[in-house]
Amino acid sequence: MLAATTASIPVSWWVIFNGFVLFMLALDLGVFNRKAHVVKVKEALGWTAVWIALAMAFNVWVGWKLGGQAGKEFLAGYVLEKSLSVDNVFVFAVIFSFFKVPREYQHKVLFWGIFGALALRAGMIAGGAALITNFSWIIYIFAALLVFTGIKMFFHDEDSVDPGKSIAVRLLKRTMPMTEGYRGGHFMVVENGRRMATPLLAVLLCVEVTDVIFAVDSIPAIFAITTDTFIVYTSNVFAILGLRSLYFAIAGILPYFHFLKYGLGVILVFVGVKMSLAHSAWKIDTNVSLGVIGGVLAISTIASVIHRKLHPLPESPLEAALEEHSEEVKEEK
Repeated sequence: MLAATTASIPVSWWVIFNGFVLFMLALDLGVFNRKAHVVKVKEALGWTAVWIALAMAFNVWVGWKLGGQAGKEFLAGYVLEKSLSVDNVFVFAVIFSFFKVPREYQHKVLFWGIFGALALRAGMIAGGAALITNFSWIIYIFAALLVFTGIKMFFHDEDSVDPGKSIAVRLLKRTMPMTEGYRGGHFMVVENGRRMATPLLAVLLCVEVTDVIFAVDSIPAIFAITTDTFIVYTSNVFAILGLRSLYFAIAGILPYFHFLKYGLGVILVFVGVKMSLAHSAWKIDTNVSLGVIGGVLAISTIASVIHRKLHPLPESPLEAALEEHSEEVKEEK
């Protein structure tokens, strides 16, 4: 099935789509964000709406060109990847808080971090597709990985996140000297005849490593929705492209999402089960997947808002850091 769906996609579609992505990234960095500045919530909400609108327009086009089933698979994959990407937003907030990154440079870090993530995910998607095509039994390993990860999210201690202990940061410090403080928006500088890394480069490496870790869960998850690599790739790309604006749009309200990780855990377990049943008589329909994913997200969000109203004070160092970030946003307004 994978070979057939992939072969039916003209090479020109891949070229045009990737050209569009590169154009939008160039427009983002070269025009709208040429100068470092603090991204306000209003601006972030505007860009979030733009990326969602583009994704939905592409969704309509996919349904028109490839059929209604393909359109449903793209939508389910996009919603799934978008919901799982919220976990990245939590970690981004912790990384920026830990390294005390000035808010005017956060957009640049996320831009290059996500640019690198697009390349890394493309490779991981190609690798996953090749594995499923040549070793069909590996789909059950992916399914088990998703179920395990989903269950682990119920017991994961968010307070244990420590960017300073990241392998990437430790390797960077061993391979090249680092400046004591930031040097504007530069990742590297030359001082006293030596090329030195700045803490901003360490932050970028943390963001890249974080995306790779999350991709290990999210990419097998979308293969549970569809094995068409074009839909897998494009839905992933649209979810990632909107991640920067999503961060700046919801960073101030992140403390309200107390139960979201449990909802994401339920979703991962569900898609793991769906993947394991893909070739059986109990195959789960895409419409059911959309309903379950949307329903779980709605319930966990509502429960989180109610919980925060009943428990208004921060309960953990992570929530305290997020609350502090929220206060900074309010002060800048």
